[in-house]
Amino acid sequence: MIIAVNTRLNKETQPEGYEEFLFSLLHHLTKNFPQHQFIYIFDTPFKNILFQKNVTPVVAGPKASSNLRLQYWFNYRIPAILRKYNADVFVSLEGICSLRTKVPQCLLLSDLSFLNYPELLKKSQAGFYRKFTSAFLAKAKSIATVSAFSKSLLASRYKINAEEIAVIKPAIDANFTPIDWEEKELVKEKYAEGKAYFLFSGNSSQRSNLINLLKAFTFFKKRQKSNMMLLIAGNADEAFKKELKTYKLRNEVKLLEGLDKAGLAKITAAAYAMVYPVFYDDMALAALQALQCNVPLVMSDSGSLPAVFGEAALYVNPESFEDIAQKMMLVFKDEDKAKELVKAGNELLLQHQPGKNADLLMECILKAANS
Repeated sequence: MIIAVNTRLNKETQPEGYEEFLFSLLHHLTKNFPQHQFIYIFDTPFKNILFQKNVTPVVAGPKASSNLRLQYWFNYRIPAILRKYNADVFVSLEGICSLRTKVPQCLLLSDLSFLNYPELLKKSQAGFYRKFTSAFLAKAKSIATVSAFSKSLLASRYKINAEEIAVIKPAIDANFTPIDWEEKELVKEKYAEGKAYFLFSGNSSQRSNLINLLKAFTFFKKRQKSNMMLLIAGNADEAFKKELKTYKLRNEVKLLEGLDKAGLAKITAAAYAMVYPVFYDDMALAALQALQCNVPLVMSDSGSLPAVFGEAALYVNPESFEDIAQKMMLVFKDEDKAKELVKAGNELLLQHQPGKNADLLMECILKAANS
């Protein structure tokens, strides 16, 4: 079977860590099913991607940088490529179908912020998904999403039988693993002046809620009088960098940009706790990475997160920096509670296995192809 896959990515409309999730999923898919041929379709040149032997990468411009170009790319460029390579099925991994092809389609929706928090997207982007998602879902022969919460939301909003929607949960890279006490001390020396630290992992954006995190850290420091630091791992925009320069405790906050995966794994494993007070994130890959490193988790109560993480996290109202700070203090002072969170996290991670995810996606692909 020839399986064409949309590997075009718009990071502005996809959740944090989606690219890593996507290519990890595709790696296991192509490795587990070598009898099939895969066509990866990009809209810009790719780099630093290793492909299995059964993968043919195709670059098909123009870059889909606007809603009009996006529609042209999916409705004209994609059908032409599917015809050229005689594709049996098309897999779209960003919630968009081609409305002008008869090739059966498997659709994965990873982010539903346009329904719950449209203000986190550009108006044109939120409007595009609100306008066309119903048509995309009707066109798709099989549908998948990343959480049971998102599955329920799609089923109720678009009147779809929930049994027809598969759930493909994110898996975590094997680099993220617990480290011993000595290695933790080395990491703290390298990145945090030898001090214990809270960690936020993810790029700065409207979703990230980093200003409230800084306010919460100030509140925490006033109450606890500790030498704890705050590390923010990820690329920051100029607006946040400007804010950080005027922040009173800026010398106790480290912004770590450009970390490779190994470096991110080390600072995650050495963190006292992960604080993830985002406004919205259906995947929360950074939070899962922390759990895999046996790091306690403080996170937002928004969207699907409480349903996904259950008892593996302390939940905060992301709008309230006081609430964020209170939960930071709780995990800081209560070692037994921190251990409970880690234990619950270990149980939760049993549901996030990469091989199982690839098998589930293949089931969706075969369902579409055989429809």
